[in-house]
Amino acid sequence: MALNWTMLSPDKSPVPLPHELIIRTVDHGVEVSLSIPDAPPTYSNNAKAGGSGGMKRLKEWGRIWLTDQRLIFVSDASPNPSFESLSIPLTSLLSTKFEQPYFGANYLALDVKPTPEGGLTDGTKVEIRFKDKGIFEFASSLDKTRERAIYMKRQQVDEEEGLPSYSSPVGEQGGLTPLSGFTAAAAAATAGESLPGSATGGPGPNSIPMDGPPGYEA
Repeated sequence: MALNWTMLSPDKSPVPLPHELIIRTVDHGVEVSLSIPDAPPTYSNNAKAGGSGGMKRLKEWGRIWLTDQRLIFVSDASPNPSFESLSIPLTSLLSTKFEQPYFGANYLALDVKPTPEGGLTDGTKVEIRFKDKGIFEFASSLDKTRERAIYMKRQQVDEEEGLPSYSSPVGEQGGLTPLSGFTAAAAAATAGESLPGSATGGPGPNSIPMDGPPGYEA
């Protein structure tokens, strides 16, 4: 069973997504424990379906990959692991916490937002432990990479929304709003035409003065 399904190569390594970069890899001794709540009950046509408030607990040993887009675990167990692989988009990690219990090894606790048809439910929790090495550096890399993934997603959303489109003012007859005042007169003069009330068509309220002001001598 694959949770949040991911494609694997013949050597059971994850096939990267387009432009995906691997940040860290741990090739052995990784324990992943899952706590998956039963789906909450739903009601349809007076019939009840869904979970009853129980919890499914799964655990496997294997390998883990941190990329710039996902956190991926692949089980080493065969032939019948409780789950074969787990793939979590970094933007679906609701929280990450580095736990240091009084007894037992340090571990990384994750709260996961489920993806549709991924086999997880709301309230899913993941615990990651390393058998032969410390987990702090991995946890630190995960936090930084997750923050960047969230930032990049927000940037992408902003770019897709874009700026409001601009439309030119439209007059009552559906055409462009006529030019007025000095602008109209200047445009007509440039074209060698005259406008009523322009400097070349007689006096008007928007005419361009051609004579000097009173008391002025050239």
